[in-house]
Amino acid sequence: MFKTNEGTIDRALRIIVGVVLIAMVFTGPQTPWGWIGLVPLATGLIGWCPLYTLLGIRTCPVKPG
Repeated sequence: MFKTNEGTIDRALRIIVGVVLIAMVFTGPQTPWGWIGLVPLATGLIGWCPLYTLLGIRTCPVKPG
């Protein structure tokens, strides 16, 4: 469906940031702003970022072919 445009390190960082932000909903300041962590978590799990597509950015290596 979508071509992957995120590299391994980028995906790992997005997942970590997403989990930390979501955890802040339940601990810490307990504000609903922590739910914004769903965005980096989802894009990290999928491996595709729509903003990267619009800007023409790829952090994953190009596959030979």
